[in-house]
Amino acid sequence: MKEKQAVALVAHDNKKPELLQWVRDHIELLAGYDLYATGTTGKMLEDGLKDIKSISIYKLLSGPLGGDQQIGAKIAEGVIDFLIFFWDPLEPQPHDPDVKALLRIAVTWDIPFACNRASANFLFASAKIISEYSREAPNFDAYLNRNLKK
Repeated sequence: MKEKQAVALVAHDNKKPELLQWVRDHIELLAGYDLYATGTTGKMLEDGLKDIKSISIYKLLSGPLGGDQQIGAKIAEGVIDFLIFFWDPLEPQPHDPDVKALLRIAVTWDIPFACNRASANFLFASAKIISEYSREAPNFDAYLNRNLKK
């Protein structure tokens, strides 16, 4: 088991201030996790949390430049345990296929994720989170063997 679990933090432009406020509201809890973020979100969080020394964020590329895919890869590798992605359903995104792929990866690898403040609050209020939730990685052997037989 990993020493610390990891949370990925992602937000579309119009949702970045809301994510920053959510992180500030949950800073004591989040300080116990490794935090990853796409590049622009990570920079915004660092700037907005300058006064809090206990937080460091691993910044990846900006979402449209591959950061969403990097987060997805880290989920598939078992590095990231939770995804908080405040996405904006009312604003078209040029990298929408990447966003959908990230959400598909989160579901495929069965990690808990939240797409708004309410679901993030419920996720981190969960008793499983408080008592060191340990996810069970899905077994894809049957899927892989089926595809090899074709």
